[in-house]
Amino acid sequence: MTMESLFNPETGTVPTGPVECLGMTFPDDNARREHFLGLLREKLKDPEFRKIEGLPIGSDEDILALSDPPYYTACPNPFIEDFIRYYGKPYDPNIPYGREPFAADVSEGKNDPIYNAHSYHTKVPHKAIMRYILHYTEPGDVVFDGFCGTGMTGVASLLCGERFTIESLGYKVTPDGLIRDLNNIVIGKIGARRPILNDLAPAATFISSNYCRVADSSSVNHSLKKIIKQVKRDRMDVYQ
Repeated sequence: MTMESLFNPETGTVPTGPVECLGMTFPDDNARREHFLGLLREKLKDPEFRKIEGLPIGSDEDILALSDPPYYTACPNPFIEDFIRYYGKPYDPNIPYGREPFAADVSEGKNDPIYNAHSYHTKVPHKAIMRYILHYTEPGDVVFDGFCGTGMTGVASLLCGERFTIESLGYKVTPDGLIRDLNNIVIGKIGARRPILNDLAPAATFISSNYCRVADSSSVNHSLKKIIKQVKRDRMDVYQ
């Protein structure tokens, strides 16, 4: 489950140095990961947690190796309650909320680089989903997708904070952050929403996680070189 993004859609960067996560500050992202891996390791030792339907068959170390808690876990994510508590807004009947039904023809092509990065059945272009999220939610709201596929709802939620992408929908973003349509009607506010993504397919949540988080380029290069070296060692005979 992808809980929040390391990527800042307003600056297009991955944070370096101290990072904040669920109200806690860590010296760097490695420290954040080690802290939550420790909590997840203890959770995996809990017999009741192990009884949760959908928990994968695998060793603790394999699950931990694939996880990047609290953002993504290769098992039912035990940090969602903390995420909701920290970022969620309790319903307040005194705060008015009114949205007319979204009634418009939505047509988006499938030639966007993000859409084409990974094929998946029933995949919906993220720009189509953005129109609904911008209409019904406010910046910082929690958006839940229980059948996330490859995470296009998560991508859409995060890119609601990216001016260029919003303007590519035919909208205009004013200096005060309001989003107006071609008729100059306000349809929402710029600002990333916070997605929670879930799916029965482990591959789907893993793909979703990587769509919604941006890795450090040096880490990506290191991993690629490691893979190339291993493939060269194990498969070079095929090409000789």
